[in-house]
Amino acid sequence: MPPDGPVTLAVHSLPVTNAEGNRRRHWTMWLVLLVCAAPVIASYFSFYVLDLRGSAYSDLITPTRDLPHDLPLRTLSGDAVNPQSLQGQWLLTYVPDAQARCNDGCERMLFMQRQLREMLGKDRDRLDKLVLLPDEVSLTPAQLDALIGHEPKVTLLRAPTAALQAWLMPAPGHRMGEHLFLVDPMGRWMLRSPAQPDPGKFKKDLERLMRANAGWDRPGR
Repeated sequence: MPPDGPVTLAVHSLPVTNAEGNRRRHWTMWLVLLVCAAPVIASYFSFYVLDLRGSAYSDLITPTRDLPHDLPLRTLSGDAVNPQSLQGQWLLTYVPDAQARCNDGCERMLFMQRQLREMLGKDRDRLDKLVLLPDEVSLTPAQLDALIGHEPKVTLLRAPTAALQAWLMPAPGHRMGEHLFLVDPMGRWMLRSPAQPDPGKFKKDLERLMRANAGWDRPGR
């Protein structure tokens, strides 16, 4: 017999079968993978589909080369630095040639690195300047002051020459110190400037990449 009073109807969801649950987990996994891959897809889209393909000035590194987790980075005072601490922002990277000192060519590249960042305007806070010094290279007090004595400071770290050469490399027939290298916020080396680059042309490549990946990094890491 029905209970006293109005008859109420309750709607209950049907039980989810194991097959349906597996399908949901499957699609969730693919969605997560797609989100993680989106920045890389956008970078390659900007180079190979948009107008950059026909006019790219720099060398796109394919496949990209991950920042080694065991790269033995140190501060100038000798303290160890975890390579993963560099992730989270674009890194415009310079590696002087492994020689006794930073010569005139080295100083010109460091000046260009600084100017390129400023030339990015509103996007400059998305780009860190990173200088990786081979163990053989020494800097004068004036060079050190130019790098870390003024804002914005350069991230200046040391590493063994062989370890740096195992990750970054120059174009055939050129030296490491002739290039600037771009590392993305995930720690992947993805772009290399031509030897002795033209700042205006290289800036256009930087702008296109960063515009294609707006929101991927954290300004002012």
